[in-house]
Amino acid sequence: MLQGDLLGPEVASGPGGPEATARVTVLRDRPVRPRAGPRVPLSAGPCIVDKVTITPLSTVTFEGRFARELGELAVPWRAEEVPEPQLLVLNEPLAVELGFDPAALESPAGVRLLVGNAVPGGATPVAQAYSGHQFGSFNPRLGDGRALLLGEIADAGGRLRDLHLKGSGRTPFARGGDGLAALGPMLREYVVSEAMHALGIPTTRALAVVATGRRVRRERLLPGAVLARVAGSHLRVGSFQYARATGDLGLLRRLADHAVDRHYPDAASAEHPHLALFEAVVAAQATLVAQWMLVGFVHGVMNTDNMTISGETIDYGPCAFMDAFDPATVYSSIDERGRYAYRNQPVAAEWNLARLAEAMLPLFDEDQDRAVGLAEKSLGGFAGQYSAAWTAGLRAKLGLPRELGDDVVSALTDDLFALLQANHVDHTSFFRNLGAAARGDARPARDLVLDLQAFDRWAERWRAQGPDPEIMDRTNPVYIPRNHLVEEALAAAGDGDLDPLGRLLEAVTAPYDERAGLERYAAPAAEDFGPYTTFCGT
Repeated sequence: MLQGDLLGPEVASGPGGPEATARVTVLRDRPVRPRAGPRVPLSAGPCIVDKVTITPLSTVTFEGRFARELGELAVPWRAEEVPEPQLLVLNEPLAVELGFDPAALESPAGVRLLVGNAVPGGATPVAQAYSGHQFGSFNPRLGDGRALLLGEIADAGGRLRDLHLKGSGRTPFARGGDGLAALGPMLREYVVSEAMHALGIPTTRALAVVATGRRVRRERLLPGAVLARVAGSHLRVGSFQYARATGDLGLLRRLADHAVDRHYPDAASAEHPHLALFEAVVAAQATLVAQWMLVGFVHGVMNTDNMTISGETIDYGPCAFMDAFDPATVYSSIDERGRYAYRNQPVAAEWNLARLAEAMLPLFDEDQDRAVGLAEKSLGGFAGQYSAAWTAGLRAKLGLPRELGDDVVSALTDDLFALLQANHVDHTSFFRNLGAAARGDARPARDLVLDLQAFDRWAERWRAQGPDPEIMDRTNPVYIPRNHLVEEALAAAGDGDLDPLGRLLEAVTAPYDERAGLERYAAPAAEDFGPYTTFCGT
């Protein structure tokens, strides 16, 4: 359970319904200032090239808006030279969406760009500064210890996107780390983030993984890599915490204005734009976490520096998808007390948003009591927004008609989740096979359950509501990045064989389309796979 002194009352036993939110208090100011920022040696300037030409008719133009507008939150830096860069995986559709010619990115010059060793004109590579509550404890100075924001690009739809490099070398925020990344965790983030995108869940995207030719010392020597990541932005709750901790309210205001412009432009015309920004983030996160819960995704490290202002999933280090349904599921090796267990994710999100509110209080009202009242009222909308998204998602997963009352949906799903937990039923397989039951063939779903009488009683109630199997098939995936398959693909990649990774990507990037030849990618792990533990490798 979540500890009461950190996240409020104990979470109820339900898997993710509205009862899984907690009353979260917005505290008055307790400023903790970050330590003095790092000094940047003059030799750290980036290697600049004029531009990156994509085709004779098109050029990708980089901007340095974050670096230019919020310099107090950025340290200009350059990536470490990569001795033997080798492009392993390139997301060609995403490259085209950003305006790149994939062939140009596959060239030596393109690969150098993907590891930060060639920086196009207009880009200003920076390590971003932010604070964060990590498992409830505040660290005023975190920041990009091994990553760089290369710059922003306008995509084909005119939307500004960050291009960010992870594993590009030590920065002033490295805190004793080597600034490098191992190949396995970078490939894991590529697979899982692209699977999340295919599932329709807001997320950062993976553009490429480049092997560096460098060995990285962890528990043993591992091949190194750089991940090129794309996001709406890398603004985090921790960005606001850092700005607030400096005591510079002008910086805090500029950061909020930057977030409005990047993500929620409608807030600019609201009566209280910064309060409207906060409310938009609350709504985005409520919907996002409900989407996680509906597919059995366990993030694993929901610290405030890992919660985006855009409402995108970010930082996939110890994440995993749930196998057998259990609300108490925890995969992360460092989450010893279950703070970020599956069922606790809504509470953790609400708690993080309370920390965002505390950071933004001076922007809500000059009078602190009024500011706290406004913040708590806005934060109070989280429970209802989460509940609405969760219930709507469950309605679709069960193919239930819109006119069916929420109370009926809740009763059906509460009993179903109790059945799944008691029988240790695979979450993804059951919901996908339930579509066949809606067509009259209950056998695939029924075969997953030990207590057949309990299943039959529940199924009779459910079928009486006239479930729509077409809706169910569009909602319940066939393929997710199953933990045993991810580990298999990463192990093979570490030995130089990328074929299993390619097959896994083929499955999870079209998760709703069942295809012959991919049956093993839909199947749960064998019983001897055993308990699964993840590590913060990314």
